[in-house]
Amino acid sequence: MMDAEILTRLYRGMLRIRIVEERIAELYPQQEMRCPVHLCIGQEAVAVGVCDALDRGDYVFSNHRSHGHYLAKGGDLRSMIAEIYGKATGCAQGKGGSMHLVDLDAGFLGATPIVGSTIPIGVGAAWGSALKGESRVAVVFFGDGALEEGVFHESLNFALLKKVPVIFVCENNLYSVYSPLAVRQPGERELFCIAGGHGVESHQADGNDVLAVRSLAERAVEKARGGGGPTFLEFKTYRWREHCGPNYDDDLGYRPETEFLEWKKRCPIAALRERLLEAGICSDRGIGEMESAVKSEMEAAVEFARRSPWPADTLLMGDVYAS
Repeated sequence: MMDAEILTRLYRGMLRIRIVEERIAELYPQQEMRCPVHLCIGQEAVAVGVCDALDRGDYVFSNHRSHGHYLAKGGDLRSMIAEIYGKATGCAQGKGGSMHLVDLDAGFLGATPIVGSTIPIGVGAAWGSALKGESRVAVVFFGDGALEEGVFHESLNFALLKKVPVIFVCENNLYSVYSPLAVRQPGERELFCIAGGHGVESHQADGNDVLAVRSLAERAVEKARGGGGPTFLEFKTYRWREHCGPNYDDDLGYRPETEFLEWKKRCPIAALRERLLEAGICSDRGIGEMESAVKSEMEAAVEFARRSPWPADTLLMGDVYAS
């Protein structure tokens, strides 16, 4: 059983991501955020559980659905919101938007929307650290669709060959945009078995159980930091909202409503909240105060973003080429 401090920290981390993204969804129709947003509402446990097992100096790479990973790794909320608003105070100076978050101080080396594209970069960063004798670990987050990219298999092979300290984290939310796994991969095969076929130690767990996520991540981090090489972790989870945007898209008919409602009952935040209350670790009042504090933090971040200046023309070519 984890201690009360860890449980409370995990709960607050997930709650913070949920409140931030729900507020983004509310504000998005105002047309002040001009970049696409991919929300991870429903998937918060994977980001929080994995990143809680990391040190600040460890590296994280993400994909198009990056808000949760960024915040869980210690990225700055004001910089993230300013980036989504396209302002110069954003973490990418307003030039990248939601899908290109970066925060070197937090070890969040970047997110890109091209499927599978950060996987080899994460392997390279981890290998570079190992060659320099550093004890850093790198984590690469990606969706189930990335396993259909050739670079995924090449990266696993290289990571195992060189015992690279990298952890491959697959957030299997069952869909690649609107295509379910059944139309993309053989139904009798589990994703973590694909990685296992390469000889990489592989595990599968409930991605809505933040304690199960953290437990597997801790073991993988310890192994990687100790020179044991890579691990592949598959976490089954579910996104509540549309693939891209602030709304719901179940009216399109690509997933049954019964499936959505069943997964919604398995909300990772509600499950941990119930556990905290039953154990007497938190009270309803304490949780309410936590929610109020996060909402205040989010409103301050939005106000900061709105007041911030637009990027100057001189920034256009900055950080594009090596100096």
